[in-house]
Amino acid sequence: MTLTIPEDVRAKAEIYLGDEAGQHKTRFLLQETGLPSGLLPLKDIIECGYVEETGFVWLKQRKKVDHYFAKAGRHVSYGAEVSAVAEKGRLKKITGVKAKEMMIWVALHEICVDDPPQGKLHCKAIGGISRSFPVEAFEADGPPPPPPVAAAAPRAADVVVAVNGNGNGAVTDEVLVDLTAAIGGLSGKEEKEEAGEEGKKDEGKAAAVAAAAAIEKVEEKMKELSTEHNKQAEAVVAKN
Repeated sequence: MTLTIPEDVRAKAEIYLGDEAGQHKTRFLLQETGLPSGLLPLKDIIECGYVEETGFVWLKQRKKVDHYFAKAGRHVSYGAEVSAVAEKGRLKKITGVKAKEMMIWVALHEICVDDPPQGKLHCKAIGGISRSFPVEAFEADGPPPPPPVAAAAPRAADVVVAVNGNGNGAVTDEVLVDLTAAIGGLSGKEEKEEAGEEGKKDEGKAAAVAAAAAIEKVEEKMKELSTEHNKQAEAVVAKN
């Protein structure tokens, strides 16, 4: 079953892309909720999303992972897509996680620790099955990672356009002025958003269109220069 995250949920979420950022966020979230740090031993994480308002978290990895917790003597399977609602000392409404009980796999729907802490972790499966284990059996090796940084949209300042001119800059100056102005509009839009201003969506769209037009103009000039260069080279060859 494919895990589909509605756009309104994504809009409210912190989203972390890539395995490193996903691993950091997973470990950090478990630490913040008071759960053992090795509880979600996922690999090759593609995306991790977290909505602080509701505690909803989702994780997408390249393929499912079967992990054996030696200290607990249990096999646990984590699907390519895992989700849960995180709260203090608890993961509830879990999807994508199964534990092996005797010879069958059972879907877990809740994992929690004692409150107040008694050193026990309780795993509850669909169908009423419940098992308790020492918390330390699910701790990860090594210190907890630093707080991760959520993925952000590319900033205009990160866009670099290289133009091969004809040597005197006469062809490209006008184009670069247009491009600089367009990018400046985007940068100003970002600064205003960071300052908390609202209602600038139309302005941002206009700036984005201007930037795209300027970049297209640069590409056209580059094609013209390339064509001219080829003609000159052909003329030299013909002359010789």
